[in-house]
Amino acid sequence: MVTVASAKQKGRKLQQMVRDLILKLHPSLHADDVRSTAMGQSGEDVQLSPAARKLFPYSIECKARKSLAISDWYSQCKTNAPKGMEPLLVVKQDRCKPLVVVDADHYFELLERLNG
Repeated sequence: MVTVASAKQKGRKLQQMVRDLILKLHPSLHADDVRSTAMGQSGEDVQLSPAARKLFPYSIECKARKSLAISDWYSQCKTNAPKGMEPLLVVKQDRCKPLVVVDADHYFELLERLNG
């Protein structure tokens, strides 16, 4: 059984990782431009300043859970991917828009290449 404190710690670590990756991607930003929010606070999990939003136009929600079907599906996607191909999972829930899932390292490397 996972305690509430340990679940919050997992979420906090994920938010901080995303914050750090955004700051690394955009060295012109300062620590105050990209902030991990407190657990249980409503709204975005990683808050961006106006300057950060111009460089990184995303609203970030982080979920760290022990088990998600998405992880299993992504694992299957990786297994089926031919050598040299990046796995990309597309998921769709009823009455919702499709979502694309890629490895976080790949995503930030892609942004780094795009930002040159």
